[in-house]
Amino acid sequence: MLTKVKTAEEIVNMRESGRMLATVLVILEQKVAVGMTTKELANIAAEELKKLGGQPSFLGYQGFPDVLCVSLNNEVVHGIPNKERVINDGDIVSMDFGVTYKGMITDAARSVIVGTPKQRGHIELVERTERSLEAGIAAVHDQVRTGDIGSSVENYLKKFPYGIVRDLVGHGVGHELHEDPNIPNYGRANTGPWLQEGMTIAIEPMVTLGTERVVIAEDNWTILTADKSWAAHFEDTILITKTGAEVLTRL
Repeated sequence: MLTKVKTAEEIVNMRESGRMLATVLVILEQKVAVGMTTKELANIAAEELKKLGGQPSFLGYQGFPDVLCVSLNNEVVHGIPNKERVINDGDIVSMDFGVTYKGMITDAARSVIVGTPKQRGHIELVERTERSLEAGIAAVHDQVRTGDIGSSVENYLKKFPYGIVRDLVGHGVGHELHEDPNIPNYGRANTGPWLQEGMTIAIEPMVTLGTERVVIAEDNWTILTADKSWAAHFEDTILITKTGAEVLTRL
């Protein structure tokens, strides 16, 4: 479905959904540690969200088996939590979470380096991927076009020798987890569908230390870099306002 202009009540519910989501992500960032399994992270997310009164948007979505996507290193997105998958010192851990509250959905992701970074390039990758999200958010306003957002993300990232994943994109969000239109992390300004005040979208740059090419793992969920380079992923759900954007998935 095409993302709709949200009613005042729907916006209130999305703000609460986003507050819950942001709260859980902050807890995960604080608790993720060397030696923990990715399933333990998912269990924490499930427990904390239950306390807050929200519902996990990812669990059962198109058959996804858990509440949280946890992707390590060369895994870009959609990693399935696993009680055998241990987080090691220096790993880049990307955590993607969705929350439903009173029928309204928000979606956000964070990448962190756990323990001691293996190289300066990993720190820069995480920092710059987050900054590229900020560049995309800064482009948002009433009557923005999707190409304006994508070109802003790309213009920041193309200063560096990174791969900007093209097979995976941001999207509308709210009544459904994934709504039209797509919000690519590349493109030309003044192109693409128009967006207007009151719509809600998820902007989510996915960036690699190698090429843009990705492949799907044998589990049919996890998306890997084709060249095994490491990746980072940041995402926020945004409410488009008259003059800019309200980020719904931050405290």
